[in-house]
Amino acid sequence: MTDIDVYFSFRSPYSYLATPEMLKIKKNYDINLILRPIFPVAIRTPETLFSPANAPRARYIQLDWPRRARFLDMSDKWPSPDPIVQNMSTLEVSEDQPYIYRLSYLGVEAQHRGKGPEFAFEVSHLLFGGTKNWHQADHLKNAVARAGLNLDELDVEAIKDAEVLDAEIAANQAALEAAGHWGVPNLVFDGEPFFGQDRIEMAVWRMQQKGLVARSA
Repeated sequence: MTDIDVYFSFRSPYSYLATPEMLKIKKNYDINLILRPIFPVAIRTPETLFSPANAPRARYIQLDWPRRARFLDMSDKWPSPDPIVQNMSTLEVSEDQPYIYRLSYLGVEAQHRGKGPEFAFEVSHLLFGGTKNWHQADHLKNAVARAGLNLDELDVEAIKDAEVLDAEIAANQAALEAAGHWGVPNLVFDGEPFFGQDRIEMAVWRMQQKGLVARSA
């Protein structure tokens, strides 16, 4: 079986857009797709958000990701609430971040149970699918259940192992940088990064060059 790492952020719209293809290749090929959550740049290096050099990139993303979502016939709704607590006028990032830490920890725990890609698909579709107050009622619980997992069990482990999970997420970021990149979504196979939602097909092509085979029907 071929291992491939998927570096993923629960605030990244492009990570969300990659999830259908992630599940497709997991179903169709003999691969072990390993979800490796990382924290968004707003958590890792919030000072870069205030850089004038970052403004054109941010404007382009605001234009491009909804366009790409419509092209793929997917929802283009920004999460409500945003997984990052941030003043969008000043771009100031709050010290209190109840959502992104929980989502990232849950993603790691889901991967520990072999359901990382399924969790990423269901939860990112909840976030970007137009469900207001996705964190309330049973929205998140039901999404996690569709991935074949129990939210209450994941939450218990995430709270108990928060420091360990922080270290694992930091190790994910370091491994991505060691592979020669920084952004998500990013598939890394045999040390080679494939950055972007539109590079999954190319990653499969590379794996086929090195012996990847389709699953038998």
